[in-house]
Amino acid sequence: MASMHGHHGHAHDHSHDHAHHHPAPSGKRYTIAIALNLGFVLIEATAGVVANSTALLSDATHNLSDVLGLALAGGAAWLAKQRSGEQRTYGYSKATVLAALANALVLMVACGGLLWEASTRLFAPEPTQPLFIMAVAAAGVIINGATAMLFMAGRKEDVNVRGAYMHMLADAGVSAAVIVAGALIYFTDLNWIDPAISVAVVLLILWGTWGLLRESLDLSLDAAPAHIDVAKVRAYLAAQPGVTAVHDLHVWAMGATKPALTAHLVRPEGSDDAFLAQVSDGITHTFGISHVTLQVERAQRDDCEHC
Repeated sequence: MASMHGHHGHAHDHSHDHAHHHPAPSGKRYTIAIALNLGFVLIEATAGVVANSTALLSDATHNLSDVLGLALAGGAAWLAKQRSGEQRTYGYSKATVLAALANALVLMVACGGLLWEASTRLFAPEPTQPLFIMAVAAAGVIINGATAMLFMAGRKEDVNVRGAYMHMLADAGVSAAVIVAGALIYFTDLNWIDPAISVAVVLLILWGTWGLLRESLDLSLDAAPAHIDVAKVRAYLAAQPGVTAVHDLHVWAMGATKPALTAHLVRPEGSDDAFLAQVSDGITHTFGISHVTLQVERAQRDDCEHC
């Protein structure tokens, strides 16, 4: 676990055995969910064009965002199993971060186009087909509701399953809102209701997508994951027995769910395997950082600006 390098007394520790693994998506239900929802997205988008309804198009975009999210969850599980190579020494986990960033950017562009169209129609409403809209949205409630049922089992124990369950329930709720909009249009002939519902749905998508965009951009730039307090990590390392200084501390994510840490510890009495194992395991269990690399130095270097 540790190796000493010459007279400098540097020690490195890589902790791989205590990773906090996120449960891999259950293949069948994710595949069924993606197939059902992707099929409905195509139907709903086509229906939106036929019925001249921006509400259906917005709901289709909302459903597409969740299809992409489900696909990313499945893709992350598959990529995590791929072995690293001589050039890609970290493996392919970072691809999930790039995919999430691409997902967020695509949704932002799509939402911008829908928001522009819906805003234009608010001032110049166009006739729609409310009964057709209600029928398609009702199918959405059934499909999203059935998909949510696929994720009922295990939702309390698995955060990924719980997230999928909540997203599908939210989609069913949005489709129900579109049904209400269609009914109001049918009984009142107020065609501005359709773009108004569209604006509300698009704003809902943007609210969820903004968090995804910010987080994926941060991870792409190797920022520390949002749930890890770097100051507390530094304090934890500085509080270890015999440590007099901590420098060159870096915390980043090698993938969407795999944080890593490197740090230099100044410890005049030196180090051994037991110390490195203790600190590494403590970091893993306290902060959920699965890949830990520590370098121990007996004396503080004069050329270190951050010591």
